[in-house]
Amino acid sequence: MGRYDELMSLSLRRGFLLPSAEIYGGLAGFYDYGPYGARLRRNWEDLWLAFFLQLGDNYHLVDTPTIQPHVALEASGHVDLFADVLVPCTQCKETHKADELIQAATGTSGEGMDVEQVRQAIREEGIVCPNCGGRLGEPTAFHLMFPVAIGPKGDEQAFLRPETAQGAYLGFKRAFEILRKRLPLGLAIVGRAYRNEISPRQGAYRLREFHQAELQIFFDPEGFDALLSLEELENTTLRLMWATHRDEVAMPTLGTLLEQGDLPPFYLYHMAKVQAFYLDTLQVPPEAFRFYELSEEERAFYNRIHFDVQVALESWGGFQEVGGVHYRTDYDLSRHQDRSGVKMTVFHDGRRFVPHVLELSFGVDRNVWAMLDLGYETGEKAVLHLPPRLAPVTLGVFPLVKKDGLPDMAEGLYREARTWIEASYDASGSIGRRYARMDEIGTPYCITVDYDSLEQDDVTLRDRDTTKQARVAVKNLRGTLQGLLEGTTDFDAL
Repeated sequence: MGRYDELMSLSLRRGFLLPSAEIYGGLAGFYDYGPYGARLRRNWEDLWLAFFLQLGDNYHLVDTPTIQPHVALEASGHVDLFADVLVPCTQCKETHKADELIQAATGTSGEGMDVEQVRQAIREEGIVCPNCGGRLGEPTAFHLMFPVAIGPKGDEQAFLRPETAQGAYLGFKRAFEILRKRLPLGLAIVGRAYRNEISPRQGAYRLREFHQAELQIFFDPEGFDALLSLEELENTTLRLMWATHRDEVAMPTLGTLLEQGDLPPFYLYHMAKVQAFYLDTLQVPPEAFRFYELSEEERAFYNRIHFDVQVALESWGGFQEVGGVHYRTDYDLSRHQDRSGVKMTVFHDGRRFVPHVLELSFGVDRNVWAMLDLGYETGEKAVLHLPPRLAPVTLGVFPLVKKDGLPDMAEGLYREARTWIEASYDASGSIGRRYARMDEIGTPYCITVDYDSLEQDDVTLRDRDTTKQARVAVKNLRGTLQGLLEGTTDFDAL
């Protein structure tokens, strides 16, 4: 069984990611999150919010509609430019995404190519249908947004939002006024977005309905650098793959990059913070993480600088995009200002200007899948190694046997634990099987109530990753668990 099939089996068996409308055969590009998957996703979102909102004193969570008016998305450029290029096979009739065909055939990205560039690449590279080897037909543009008709007559046109970002731009002016006209201003949105993908694939990698976590930072391009604590990060090594050197990962320090001056200091600062989120908070191995620069031809039309955040996953065949750091300049606010007639300029530090935007964008579903891929260990036993604060269940509570008052004590501890963490009670099967079930959904700690517990008022605490055990007094249990979750207590010291 390949890694992808292994993870899908785990997802189905333990309720992480499930086919939507499965009883009717499913619907391509749409997935449900099961009982443990929904908790895992919510925990990831909570960690993301806790980390990125603290980057600035004026950064806030907002929420905006998933339906956006035609005129707004026309102003943003999505109506005219948000499209992929399709290429049909003349023999087997399969339809392919042009960028994927070109990537597979040449090893270089086909993102951003228009119809004529795709036609030329197919001709020059001799690309054929990967399914049957047949001749490819004429490439055509395919619009990726889902149209929506509003009102009883359907005469008001809109779209399901293709990204959460536009909601922040449309609401910027009001938010700026409410929040005392201060810059930088960060508006974070965590929610659903929709793209009519040509070929949904690889589970959570390419979905038609997906979750994004995005922070739009509105700032003064002349003063943002001075507000950031760059000195404390000068020795941070960033893992980069430049657009001009796709054969190796460079590892310069932030200080070196500041001296070179090719990237703005504010951009480098936020790259360092994004890397810290992955390496420290999510505990991604350094060798499985990198920033991947997109060239001018590859990046989106609105980005002046664009690095993808990539993680190496066996189930997806190597490094794949899970997020991005995008310098969008004043493109979005200026476009909406021109189309709406509403001024997006601000008066700040003695001058009037349209704020620039730095976007930190993350695909939540891809990141959740990445946690499964990086953490799932098979072999003699199956264990999902997740950071404790990410685990869908934090504590498993078991009576050793279902008699002699052990269940009563265990249930009491379980109900108390549920008031402050996610806990699960299980009295079914052998203690070994119960540990195994918790291990496979990533539960970091389990406690067992045995006969000594009744006499000594203590329990056995077990660590998922090492399987080590320690006796902990019930009166100290909450403090011990909090210390373990916060990293201030070492299990070995118990």
